Amino acid sequence: MKKILLLLVLCISFGSCNSSKGIKTKKSKTTKVSTKKTNNTYSSPSKTIISIIDYAQTFEGTRYKYGGTTKRGMDCSGLIVTAFQKENIKLPRTTADLKNTGDWIDVNDVKEGDLLFFATKKNSRKVNHVGIVTKSRPGYVEFIHSTTSKGVIISNLSERYWYLAYVQARRVM
Repeated sequence: MKKILLLLVLCISFGSCNSSKGIKTKKSKTTKVSTKKTNNTYSSPSKTIISIIDYAQTFEGTRYKYGGTTKRGMDCSGLIVTAFQKENIKLPRTTADLKNTGDWIDVNDVKEGDLLFFATKKNSRKVNHVGIVTKSRPGYVEFIHSTTSKGVIISNLSERYWYLAYVQARRVM
């Protein structure tokens, strides 16, 4: 009898794990990048934005360091703040504060210099990562950011990991 009860409890617990997986998939679908077309014309980025992106790219290959803002170590929000600060643009220091800065924009309207926000923790949609758009054209968005595993790198929003983790985009300039 005890074995049957134990087996029943295990089946129920495994069944509940399976249902949470379905919830995760459902959440991912609601936050996927929209594929509808927009009627925006492309305009080249300003000299200020080019300077911000160029400066951010000088940190490429820099290792990750929580709270870091130098070539000795950099975290994701540190990269953003440092790059914009080079052009005397003050931004909040944390990703949590950055996600409320500027204007929300549709992913189809992102331009160079815009910020992309991600939720990288499993089963969470809470923003905890940020990057700067370095190149943008219809169907293609490239961004620079600092990852815990590879440091400062350039990635593409169409990469499966980033595509599924994407939450929002914001324009601060």
